[in-house]
Amino acid sequence: MTGLHSRHTTSSHDFRLLWTASAADSLGTQVSGVVLPLLLLAAGHSPALAGAVVSVSLLAGLAAGPFAAVLADRGARRPLMVCAALTGAAAMGTVAFLATGDRPPLVALCLAVTVERIATCVYAAAAQGWVAAVVAPAGYPRAVSRLQAGEQGALVVGPVLGGALFHAARWLPFAVDAFTYLLAVVCVRGVRTDLALGTGRGPRWRGAATVVTDLREGLRFVGGRPFLRGVLWWMTGVNGVLAALYYGAVFTLERHGAGTVAIGTVLAVAGAAGVAGALIAPRLARRVSAARLAVLVSWAVVVVAAGLALATGAWAYGALFAMVSLLVPTLAVLLAARAIAVTPPDLQARVGTVLNTVSGIATTAAPLVAGALVAVAGTAGVAVAGAGVMAMVAVYASRVVAPALRASEDGAAAAALPGPAREEAG
Repeated sequence: MTGLHSRHTTSSHDFRLLWTASAADSLGTQVSGVVLPLLLLAAGHSPALAGAVVSVSLLAGLAAGPFAAVLADRGARRPLMVCAALTGAAAMGTVAFLATGDRPPLVALCLAVTVERIATCVYAAAAQGWVAAVVAPAGYPRAVSRLQAGEQGALVVGPVLGGALFHAARWLPFAVDAFTYLLAVVCVRGVRTDLALGTGRGPRWRGAATVVTDLREGLRFVGGRPFLRGVLWWMTGVNGVLAALYYGAVFTLERHGAGTVAIGTVLAVAGAAGVAGALIAPRLARRVSAARLAVLVSWAVVVVAAGLALATGAWAYGALFAMVSLLVPTLAVLLAARAIAVTPPDLQARVGTVLNTVSGIATTAAPLVAGALVAVAGTAGVAVAGAGVMAMVAVYASRVVAPALRASEDGAAAAALPGPAREEAG
């Protein structure tokens, strides 16, 4: 692996192309994602139904991701990314066409959204290993920081742009999403590095039984390492709560008469804070341990969720989301970089997909839960429930995640010592 990485840095041609593909994909997702519930609400459907449509599409994507990860680890990373992006472009183009009508047919709309979500998850699963392919291990934190900054930047621009485009014409946000998929195709095809990491293991498809075996290998790897287990369950709790608060904010502000631009602005403010959090992560890592950050960030989300139960205005929502968005990406960068470093090349896609799939189950349920809570318990129900769940996550972070992170950091420091010094330390 040393020879492969020595030719690449985070400023390389290939990193810039793949960063552009990632940022474009994130931007398109934000542009269309923020207005998809609004399209359903404008068509006369309830918040619960809007949340159910999003949840069903996310669930379908989660089911496809692990199989794509197996094929990516067998050497099919680039073809999968290209095919998935082309499929996503076609699906979003279909949604844009359906949105030109006053009342889009629900079944056709759900089908197109589900196909797009499957394509997105296949692309994300296949892309899991590309950082290890084009970046040297010492550059992982900086590379992941830039990737997170790009994704958070999409949170700044995407919701505002999506709201403005939706206000102009309901089909425009989805057409923009389709274009970003095509841009990702161009970028991925332009990469010169072998994204297979040299770990393709024979035929890319060898039957369902071998796929299941390969998936179990990824699960065993994560389950056998306390650090990865801690990251897995922390991600699951935090992602689920944040997603529920996200959709709860959209439903709540819509009920209070906030326009699409105002809703987009709230989410953009949070995204701007996220950009800052991602960019300062490498510097912060030199001053504050990841273990301490895990505890601080977890309890900060509890405070924010409790505050959202009392907030009604767009500015209050924006300020509270900004607080947590500044901290969560900071910790996420450090955890992701460390996870890449401890994962073998031929398990990159599967380990990343295990983490994302399990945590994504909570994210998948979030829109449905948020819509149901708004309908049953009022606009404060989502925030109260989120604060309660996050309090349990914070306790878990304090008692389980933080010790696992300390052990991982100590192990990495010991491994970096010369042989005699390592023996003396031991």
